[in-house]
Amino acid sequence: MHLFDDRLHLNGVDKDDAVAGCVAVAMKRAALFGRAPVVHDLTAAFTIYGFLDADPPEELAEERAELFAEVESSHHYFERRKLVDRVSEEALLRSHQAIAAQYEADWRQLFV
Repeated sequence: MHLFDDRLHLNGVDKDDAVAGCVAVAMKRAALFGRAPVVHDLTAAFTIYGFLDADPPEELAEERAELFAEVESSHHYFERRKLVDRVSEEALLRSHQAIAAQYEADWRQLFV
């Protein structure tokens, strides 16, 4: 995770919560490809939720503040699953570059 330390824009989301939630998204993406997670899966996950954007859309920032609250804790497994399940499988099957382009064009299309 240290590869992303200087790139994450948390805007009020706890770092451990952001990492835990995005690692879960990255693991789902990797599973769809039938392999272990790689850095591009993490890039995709952090992009989808706007953590690589210094000025994320206000609506997304508000949603993720609620979605990511305390998901690092094992007691919040179902909340973590909720934020993973919001991301469409179609989006996760795209390249991380295509995900970034879709985020810029209309981030809402990345979610179900």
